[in-house]
Amino acid sequence: QVQLVESGGGLVQAGGSLRLSCAASGRTFRDYTMGWFRQAPGKEREFVAANTWSGGLTAYADSVKGRFTISRDNAKNTVFLQMNSLKPEDTAVYYCAASPAVVPTTRTHTYDYWGQGTQVTVSS
Repeated sequence: QVQLVESGGGLVQAGGSLRLSCAASGRTFRDYTMGWFRQAPGKEREFVAANTWSGGLTAYADSVKGRFTISRDNAKNTVFLQMNSLKPEDTAVYYCAASPAVVPTTRTHTYDYWGQGTQVTVSS
């Protein structure tokens, strides 16, 4: 059974940092693109960042460029999202996802597997 389990969310003040982790199990995601998405109350799920396991290609939403960094540990089948200079508008549930796409993809329908999400709340 494929599982993606996020952790690391929480409450932080504006300007602070958090590091999210996503542990994958049930299969190897060596050839998969791993992505992070977020969904705020009353809004659609939106792309945040994506990273290919093998090629190291990355993509970021404009709203997080320069503040968020996606990385991965292939040996541990884990992907991370380092979030710095957090803003109240970053408040959302953050989801990890896996896509068979060979390049970073921003479209939710291209991702086959999803985690349960972790809450990130940034106070002003």
